[in-house]
Amino acid sequence: MSDARPSTHQKALQINLDAGKYGTFAEIGAGQEVAHWFFLVGRAAGTVAKTISAYDMSVSDAIYGRSDRYVSRQRLESMLKYEFDLLLQRLGQSRGDRSTFFAFADTVATRGRGEPGNGWLGIRLQTQPHGEPSEIIIHVVMQDLESMHQREALGVIGVNLIYGAFFYHDQPLTLIASLMDDLRRERVEVDMIKFGGPAFAGVDNRLMSLQLVEQGFTDAAMFTAAGEVVQPSEVLYKKPILVERGRFRPLTNLTLDLLERATEQFVAQPELQGEEPIVLMEMTLRDLEQASGIDSQDFLARVDTLGTLGKTVLISSFGRYFRLVEYLCHFTPQPIAIAVGIPSLRDIADEKYYPDLRGGILESVGRLFKQNVKLYVYPYRDPATGTVTTAETLQVAPPQRHLLAYLLENQYLQPIRGFNPAYLRLTSPEVLAKIQSGDSAWEAMVPAPIVATIKRDRLFGWHPPA
Repeated sequence: MSDARPSTHQKALQINLDAGKYGTFAEIGAGQEVAHWFFLVGRAAGTVAKTISAYDMSVSDAIYGRSDRYVSRQRLESMLKYEFDLLLQRLGQSRGDRSTFFAFADTVATRGRGEPGNGWLGIRLQTQPHGEPSEIIIHVVMQDLESMHQREALGVIGVNLIYGAFFYHDQPLTLIASLMDDLRRERVEVDMIKFGGPAFAGVDNRLMSLQLVEQGFTDAAMFTAAGEVVQPSEVLYKKPILVERGRFRPLTNLTLDLLERATEQFVAQPELQGEEPIVLMEMTLRDLEQASGIDSQDFLARVDTLGTLGKTVLISSFGRYFRLVEYLCHFTPQPIAIAVGIPSLRDIADEKYYPDLRGGILESVGRLFKQNVKLYVYPYRDPATGTVTTAETLQVAPPQRHLLAYLLENQYLQPIRGFNPAYLRLTSPEVLAKIQSGDSAWEAMVPAPIVATIKRDRLFGWHPPA
């Protein structure tokens, strides 16, 4: 917790003492943990118009409409809209000139016996009397082992969200940082946040997703090609998944060929039974960092070009591939595939990257392939000699040769077939240099839709010829 920010108790009391802030608390599934704080600190009559806990599913449906899942974004959004509209209907005339109204809601499932809980929290609020409402939605995973402690954490983060919405709405980075005041990552993970409405008109939710990973609130965040932030389970739940990791600065014809050929081979696997996989383009924080840190405009340039091809983006802090696989396995029992090049396979097979694992490379390989996971490997052309290396001809240190042979024989590693040999000459640094120098040769090295996006939006330092 930052010493510059108030405690949970102080936040709740400060809101209660502000006669202009008045609203409803609607909480499902974990008691009234957030509203409890405002009663606990006193003077709640100045803030709380109503509290409700529509715990019974039939009651919840009668108020907010039917929902396929009760702990879902859909349910939360219907709660926020219903309660905020009802508040304006009942009190807008009598105290609308002197109040900024709000509706806070959460729908949560706590878990016992060592399982984490999860939930959706949100607030719809006015930042000035009679103003159009703005909104913040978050998804949390509660890591405490006991449901009582999970509920306590829920109460704290709910107060933090309400306080941040009112007092930091013009400082979204501070607002995000304040969500974890009086909490630790070991207790709560925030893996999705979305801002909307006039108070956040200048906020890019993709950058806010990046902040969650940068600030260590979650290991990964996701958004669609249209820029819509999503909670990973909304996209990945019980789906086969194909991931390509890269810098994508920019995505080249080689990068796309790797993905398309890997997809062809993956969908042909009998286990998929014709089901199309979810395709993710993953960038790690390490892939995004430059000498001066992470450049937000450079990040958005990469994301915009991936969106041009309709790709969903995953931002992560996973350095090792087995950590990525373990993360994805939380969402699906279906097959998982990773599309890689020979340089990445060399890293995976290098013992020096696992000094902290008691089982070394054997442990890393076991964790990587413990579920139905395959690596599809694109060949590599040595720029100095012109020699082409495939997964089958890759030379590794003697202790790893038998391990590599085992993975190939059991088809955990599969060489990519049908690739375009002409693309083996391409490298992203070379393409980027040509973009920035004005050498138009880069246009033949990048997929045509991305060429158009780069030139239209002047991305990666491109500028039109003089």
